[in-house]
Amino acid sequence: MSFQAYLDNIEEKTGKTPREFIAMAEAKGFNDPKTKAGEILTWLKDDFDLGRGHGMAIVHIIKKGDAIDAKFVNSGGAHNDPADRLNLDGKNK
Repeated sequence: MSFQAYLDNIEEKTGKTPREFIAMAEAKGFNDPKTKAGEILTWLKDDFDLGRGHGMAIVHIIKKGDAIDAKFVNSGGAHNDPADRLNLDGKNK
């Protein structure tokens, strides 16, 4: 499943866009580089019932923004994405 598909599924489940998750994380101080993924995953599980895979997609956008590593772009692998940027504004935008 592509990173974008993870984000789209999260939006369907929670009603929150990736950009909204980034804003909520910033309000909680999770954008601090010292914040561990486990802290963010606990918040996402407790508040949104997101599992580890979906949670790690949110961790990615909190830590790295919309950038996708080139090794995942058109790779044909498990996390194949068609572009090197993620859509953070919602799946209908």
